[in-house]
Parts: sequence; C-alpha cells; structure tokens
Amino acid sequence: MPRPPLDGLIDDLYYLAGAPPYARLTLPPAPSALLVVNLGAPFRIRAGADIETASYADGCVLTTPTRALEFGYPPWTSSVGVHFKPWGLAPFLPMPAAELCDRPVTVEQVWGRPAVAELQDRLATADGPHEMLTLLEEELRRRLRETAGLGLVRHTSSVIAAAGGAVAIGDLTVAAGISSTHLAHRFKQLVGVTPKRLARTHRLLATVFAIDPAGPVDWGGLAAAAGYFDQAHFGHELREFTGLTPTRYLEVRRRFLREHPGHALEGWPLPAD
Repeated sequence: MPRPPLDGLIDDLYYLAGAPPYARLTLPPAPSALLVVNLGAPFRIRAGADIETASYADGCVLTTPTRALEFGYPPWTSSVGVHFKPWGLAPFLPMPAAELCDRPVTVEQVWGRPAVAELQDRLATADGPHEMLTLLEEELRRRLRETAGLGLVRHTSSVIAAAGGAVAIGDLTVAAGISSTHLAHRFKQLVGVTPKRLARTHRLLATVFAIDPAGPVDWGGLAAAAGYFDQAHFGHELREFTGLTPTRYLEVRRRFLREHPGHALEGWPLPAD
C-alpha cells in the first residue's frame, strides 16, 4: 500500500511476470480503474464483441469499465501496474474519465511518449520488483494534481462500496445537498460511470465473490441476499457484465480452480479460451 496521499486513491500496486495461466483472460467489470506499464512483449485487449482487438506495447490505461475486457497475453508477460479506487485515476488524467470508459488507451496517449519511454527504462533497470514499484509510486506522486469534485465523489463512492452497492442513489444526493444531475456529472468526469452504474458493479462483484465455486450454489438465495428482485434479475446482470449465464460462469470458475488451484489470479479474471 502506498503512503499518503496516494493511499486514498489506490487499492494496490503490483508486479506481474511469467507465463499467464491462459493465453486469453476475460476481465469482468470491477469498481476500479487500471494502469499497466508493460515491460515485455505487447499484450492485446478486446473491449467488446463489436470492437477489434488492439495491441498495447507500452501498457494501457482504463477507467472503471461497464463490460468485460478480453486480454490476450504473450507466452511470457512482464508488467507493473496500479489498481486504482474508482475515483483514483482522475488526478493523473488529462481528459475526463468517461472518455476512457470501455476504451482502453496506451500509456503514451495519457502521459506522452518521452515520459513513458523514460519510465520503462528506469523500471527495466531497477533492482527487483520492490524497487520497480517504488519507482512507479514516485512517478504517480510526481504527477498527482488537485482535482475539482474529488472529495464529493470519493465520499459518495465509499458509501456505495460500504453498502455493497445496495444503496439508493437518491438518498446520497439528498445527503450531499446536490442534484442527481450534478452528482452524475462529477462521477462521469472522475470515475467514468454514473453512481448508479458503479453501485450495480459493486453489487454484482459482492454477489459473485460470495459464491463458493467448489460447492453447490443456491442461485435464488444468492440473488435474494444481494437484493436482486429475483434470480432472473441477477442472471440478467451477470450476462450484461460478463457475457456469461450463471451456469456458464460457474463452469469457468470451476475450470480455473481445477486447472490452477491456489493461483493468485483465481476469482475474477476468467479463462476466455
């Protein structure tokens, strides 16, 4: 965990190196933003069935998504990255977060080629993963800037997260003393999605993480406990966010668990092969 003030913007920094568990992984939407600085061969991302796969050599930047992304990895991958809180990437962007929602861009498009090349060079010659993550944290600290509305969005997002997404957005606007239009505008600027959409993402994530893929699943009870109207409502949400039915989702989770027991990525990235 980085030191303040970055700790209020970031969930974690990570180092990834080695052979991926699958050549293609589906990353369902999560209530977080992502920055990856690539240090190996290019990886590929497909951001929806209607969008062509694109190659990313220097890495990628993505704000809170609304649909699943498919990552295609080389046989050996190497990168460092940041999982931001939903609002956490905004102070490092030169554009509104909504412009990057479901549209991943290269790091060069955000920070410029010279800066990215210099950062990659320093990371590549660093003395191990710890120093690499320290360098990345220093780069973020240097680029941090004041962002209008961040306090409002951070507070509201934290309330949504604490409730697991089961919160009335209208109540939040009343508590904040602002209009729903103003709140939605700030969220689109700094998170990339509306507070309602963020709440839906939190609720789905909390629901699927409550599933034990190794045992039987009571789908009706699971949906009711999460506040869905019924099992069909949950199934519709899961298909919209992941492209999978509940039955298919469980099959894919079980496959990962069976083929790579105890793997660090088990849970949310799903095999796409």
